[in-house]
Amino acid sequence: MSADALLKWKSQILDYQQKLRENKPPEQVTLFDIAPKHCDPDAIDPFTLPLQSMAFYRMPTDAGSAAIYFVIDNAMPLLLYVGETRRSGKRWKGEHGCKQYLDSYHSLHHHYGLQREVSIAFWWDAPVQRKPRQQLEQALIQKWKSPFNKEMWVT
Repeated sequence: MSADALLKWKSQILDYQQKLRENKPPEQVTLFDIAPKHCDPDAIDPFTLPLQSMAFYRMPTDAGSAAIYFVIDNAMPLLLYVGETRRSGKRWKGEHGCKQYLDSYHSLHHHYGLQREVSIAFWWDAPVQRKPRQQLEQALIQKWKSPFNKEMWVT
């Protein structure tokens, strides 16, 4: 990939994700006081969550908790990947496809002398049950169009 192609690709993602953040979806008006939906994908803004180093999984910890996690390049900022886990402390210790995409991403940026600041953020209120957590993950992938998620790849 050329430097121009990489920058164009990143700009397209940035434009989409920034418009999404600026244009909040309309809220449904109700006649009754209904409790807000706990896991509403429109209520989760990955760019406002506390960031951690991508080496977080190398630090000693317990198995962790259920979470939705976001891999973000803060240099632009871009949401690159959305994932879910039941055990946040162990998910990245083994094989993870996103690690390979990040290696390529880092290599391209290094080769062209481009800045990148890749971090990870966790949303800790994720459902403990697998199916609702995965449904939330899919809704967030579809919403943000995170390019490292396979669901966004064009075949």
